[in-house]
Amino acid sequence: MLQRLIRHPRTQAMLARLLAGYLALAYRTTRWTLLGEEHVPAVLRDAQGRPGGSIISFWHERLTMMPMVWLTARRLLGAELDGRDAFVLISGHRDGRLISSVIARLGLQTVVGSTREGARAGALGLLRRLRQGHFIAITPDGPRGPRRRAAAGVAELAALSGAAVCPIGASTTRALRFNSWDRAMLPVPFGRGVLVLGPPIRVPRDGAEAALPAIEAALSAACDAADAWVRAGGRGTTAP
Repeated sequence: MLQRLIRHPRTQAMLARLLAGYLALAYRTTRWTLLGEEHVPAVLRDAQGRPGGSIISFWHERLTMMPMVWLTARRLLGAELDGRDAFVLISGHRDGRLISSVIARLGLQTVVGSTREGARAGALGLLRRLRQGHFIAITPDGPRGPRRRAAAGVAELAALSGAAVCPIGASTTRALRFNSWDRAMLPVPFGRGVLVLGPPIRVPRDGAEAALPAIEAALSAACDAADAWVRAGGRGTTAP
């Protein structure tokens, strides 16, 4: 009975409104710092230096803080992002639909797919958005793990598109950690938060498999740098 109630569209819509409202409150009341701002130009350009999209990548455990990345980019870059959107790759199962509803209320769009199926599944839509200058956000270990193990899709998409993989980490001094497979983090209002942007990774056309360890290491390094910043009381100054 309870599961049926939770799955009902009206219940899902109410949960999406509540969670989106809570996250918006947490974002607004947290004092955010951006580390790795020197990498921003590479995120906005392709390998030839022309305006182009990138693959924003982060571990599933930090998913609830990732809309703040886009809000920060909008605030810092303003007109430079006019006409460019962020699309989050979301699985098509029930939890994915709920997440899609939440992030839509926070200014992001979604694409249904899975990195576990590889970049070939739905690749044309993703490639088209990247070539239009938009950004694709991916959790390479989602939706079910293993934790901090990247599926092949993120590297395959980077190899096919030529877009850089941009590793992101985030943490906050006030957060809840859940006993889930990914040890998910939920920001709590009135803390100090950090977003860490690591050096973008470009994947050769035939180098997807070889690039996966570097992508995994970069994502973990970004998360570890964010957590170290929090442990240091918000006094960290460098990104990985």
